Amino acid sequence: MSVQAWMSWEGGVDLVALSQADLPMPNIIVHFARMVHTPVGSAPAGMILLPKADNPAEPAVMGFVSPNPTLSAYFGPNVFAGTPFEAAPALEGNIEVTTHLPEQVSVKITVAGFVIESTLSELGALEVADRAPGNLPFHDHSIEAKANQVLLTVNGQALSLIVPPFGMSGGPAAVWSPCGSYSR
Repeated sequence: MSVQAWMSWEGGVDLVALSQADLPMPNIIVHFARMVHTPVGSAPAGMILLPKADNPAEPAVMGFVSPNPTLSAYFGPNVFAGTPFEAAPALEGNIEVTTHLPEQVSVKITVAGFVIESTLSELGALEVADRAPGNLPFHDHSIEAKANQVLLTVNGQALSLIVPPFGMSGGPAAVWSPCGSYSR
């Protein structure tokens, strides 16, 4: 199989959640890595989706984030082509991943006037994930540990959230992923 688009990462901190129980699908995504490698360069990067406080159906901030605008612009039309994220904007922001293994990992993202911090703790055992395209149009080859405790703050305020049993890829919705790749 010929690879058309790809990305790999080191130090991934990933969360998919709902801001309230009656929503049909998750409206919170905090999916970031300490370093992401692509055909157009390497830098910290990820994707964000956070709802407005007064309207959970509308995003307060959404897009692919990196301090490198070329990198953040790569993801939508390449790795996420054919998904609702294909046209997501490329945002410039700062990303800091911190690890206190084996207890917890966290990511701090500063973007579009927001400071978002996601802390994952009570990490399970590391496992190999090898997911074929399904919900998402790419192969997911990664090492990941499920987080059993999650804290998400936006501008210092803790958000109430519901973490579903599965995330977008079909794996756990909150994971520490020390390394992995997406390819299509």
